This record gives sequence, C-alpha cells and structure tokens, in this order.
Amino acid sequence: MIKKLTAAVFALSMAFPSIADVLQVRQDAPDEYVVQEGDTLWDISSIYLDQPWLWPQLWRLNPQIDNPHLIYPGDKLSLVYDEEGRPMLVMNQKYKKLSPTIRKTMKKSDAVPTLPLEIIRPYLTYEQALSNEYILQQPVVLGANESVKNFQSDHIVYVKGDLERSRFYGVYRKGDAYVDPTTEEVLAHEAILVGTAKAFRTGDMENAVAASARLKNVKREVKQGDFLLPAFEGQSLPAFFTLTRPEAEVNGTIIASANKLREFSKLDVVIINKGKFDSLKPGNILDISRTSPTVIVSEEGAKYKEDASRYEKTFDGSWLGNEDQTSKTWKMPAEKVGELMVFKVYDKVSYALVVKTLRPIRVGDEVNVNL
Repeated sequence: MIKKLTAAVFALSMAFPSIADVLQVRQDAPDEYVVQEGDTLWDISSIYLDQPWLWPQLWRLNPQIDNPHLIYPGDKLSLVYDEEGRPMLVMNQKYKKLSPTIRKTMKKSDAVPTLPLEIIRPYLTYEQALSNEYILQQPVVLGANESVKNFQSDHIVYVKGDLERSRFYGVYRKGDAYVDPTTEEVLAHEAILVGTAKAFRTGDMENAVAASARLKNVKREVKQGDFLLPAFEGQSLPAFFTLTRPEAEVNGTIIASANKLREFSKLDVVIINKGKFDSLKPGNILDISRTSPTVIVSEEGAKYKEDASRYEKTFDGSWLGNEDQTSKTWKMPAEKVGELMVFKVYDKVSYALVVKTLRPIRVGDEVNVNL
C-alpha cells in the first residue's frame, strides 16, 4: 500500500531564482543512465548533481518528460545540453523503441517516486511532538473492564474526558522530552502511538462519568495514563512538498533521532530544535555542520583540547585577552557534514530526513542556512 502512495504523495517541485543560470553537473556524471527498480528521483539527481534538491532544473527543460515523476524502471535517460549550454536529462527514444512493452505493462503506481515515502510515512501519519500543556488537556485512560494494568485489543477502556460516540481515536503515550541544548527549555514531548480505539459511550466530565472505548489495534500494551487524540488529527499526508531553502536564516541543532542512537546516516529521521516559530516549512533543505575540534596552543605546541593537560586548560589566557599567557584556545570553524529535509513542523521542533552525508551525523550537530 505504501508503494502505491509514493508517486502521488511526493510530487515535489521548487524554484531557485537566486541560483546561477548554468546548473553545475558532477564531473563523474554518466552520459546515460538506465532507471533501476527502487530508484527515486532524488537518487537519480544525486548521480548528476551535488545538490539533488535542484532536480527540477535538470528535468524542467525536457519536452519529452513533462512529468518526471512518471519515469519507470527500464527507462534510459541521456544527459544532453541545449544551445545555451544548460544540462538536461532526456528520454532515450531509440532505447524505448527497443522495449515497446515497458510502458504498456507498467502500472502508474510503479512510477519512480521523488523520495522513499516508506521511511518517513510513520512520522507523517503517526508519531507526533506535542507540548506538555496540550497533552494534559487530552482525554486520559483511567482503567479497563478487567483489573489489569496492561490492556490489549478488544479490552474496553474507560476514559477521563468527553469522547464522541462511534469515533476512532489514537491512543498515545507521552515519551521523551525534546530539550533545547542551549536554553534547556523543554520544546515538546514525543507522542508515541500505542494503539487505536473506537468510542461507544460518551463521558460526562462535570459528573465524573467516564467515557468508554474499545481497543482495536494495539501496537504496544495500553496503560493507565495514556491519552487519546481523534484519529487522523495531525496525521494527514501532504499532497506536495516544495523543496526550498528557508526564507529566513536558520541556526539550530539536531536534538534527537528517531532510532534513539546518537550517530546515524543517510535516510535516518532526526528532530531539530527549530519549527514554525522559526519560519520553517515542510520541504525546507538545511545544511548539517559540525564545529571542528578545539585546539590549545602552548609552549609545547598545538594539542586538541581533550589531549591538553589540566594546567594548559586552566591557564589558558584567551579568556583574559592576554596574549602572554602560556596557552591559548583556538576555536575552529564549523564544516558541512550533510544535508536534511524538513518534513513535519511543529511550533518549536521539526522532524527531518537526512538526505546527504559527508560524515556520520550526530546528535548535537548544527543545522543552518545562512542567507
């Protein structure tokens, strides 16, 4: 079912008016490429461009491919240049004639998608980042029709809150806090979907009458204290992602990862400490950078900070502005280590997909766009 959705959901487009007229193609880009099973437009564009989010510029001049989303495994693409020296990918017509049945037998759902939807779909449709205040306002599970602490499918659960009869709800558990590393502010809490339920009895908060719902699909055992949200609230799949750089300057940090590891790679999902309040939008492309290791220079020469002695660290004169001290700290610049695409935005945090890595990405790496 996921594969059937990919081509429709990821109909991406973008415009970069500030980009130079001549698109820069990678030096190792092939003259021809045969589309493979499992390819995405992002993958193909990465073969030709160092900045694959610029892929529409590579396809938009092509009269043979009005909709680049409708290319299929087996299609042969050729890199050509127009009379002004601008590169573009075209369909190799001669190659198509050798395989006349390809387009007749391929279903529309087999068209090459822009990005692998199956990776981020759970985060688009289920996982959420919510404020503690918002969570506290939602209906909460009090107990069940049996004296157990963990509830399974078909259990009846009783809920503190007013539910709408016959409506489906997602049952969520409050997860980890997303904390800003600089201000230590709690930006949001992870909301983990543990199951679904259908309400069959409304509640009455004023008279302390619990609402009732039957658990339908339980991913994890439901517990007292879990909260409910109407099904599909905050879970809609976007029809389009417009890949762009943010309109305002962004300087943030990767504060967590979906896999709970501290180091991750391409196509992993991460959480950053910037959101709607920072003018971020789904489809924004950000650079990932990392500050190079600090160096302390003393009479014994240059050493990385972790290798310097306690004396060299303690008597670092740079904080006094004294050039005559025995050692001085040199702060190194940040270097780019990858790129990410924001795909789900909340007030103060966003979910993003790592789309390019030059080094393994880590929690604590900076995300930025400097205009």
